[in-house]
Amino acid sequence: MWKERLKIGLDVTRGILYLHEECEAPIIHCDIKPLNILLDQFWNAKISDFVLVKFLMPDQTKTSTGIRGTRGYMATEWERTNFPISVKVDIYMNIAKSEATMLPFWAYECYASKNLEKLLADDDEHIDKKAFERMIGVTLWCIQEEATLRFPMETVMLILERIIDVPIPPSPTPNSNSNHHTS
Repeated sequence: MWKERLKIGLDVTRGILYLHEECEAPIIHCDIKPLNILLDQFWNAKISDFVLVKFLMPDQTKTSTGIRGTRGYMATEWERTNFPISVKVDIYMNIAKSEATMLPFWAYECYASKNLEKLLADDDEHIDKKAFERMIGVTLWCIQEEATLRFPMETVMLILERIIDVPIPPSPTPNSNSNHHTS
């Protein structure tokens, strides 16, 4: 099952990369969530449900729009009124259940202390530990509340494809004042 999970993650990353950087004009999906990822009979992942998309002009990087998306999956930028959004709203990952709000901090502690085995289920014994570490590292970048800290999809893809290394992410604390900056 590990190889399938990794493939699904790469397929979704490729799809978001296409929307954000390879279309003539960037497209913000505005509702990336598990229910909007479809799998075919070969476990190829496809992004679906383009009802809420926001099209940018070819030279535009930010836009103002009303709140779009599903509560529990929306980036923190949506909470700020009159705050322009960018493609980074599709990169943000959020925890939908309030009882799981400590998960990002626990995952960060496991990552920072190199105790990633604590994050694995008992049936994950055949997992590629290096690929898992890369996925956790890139995920920690994608859950940053500050949009400027989240990697663009091209960087996520390069990390997942093992072309570049994962820089050590900052702790996923709200409004962190980290010196790590990506655009």
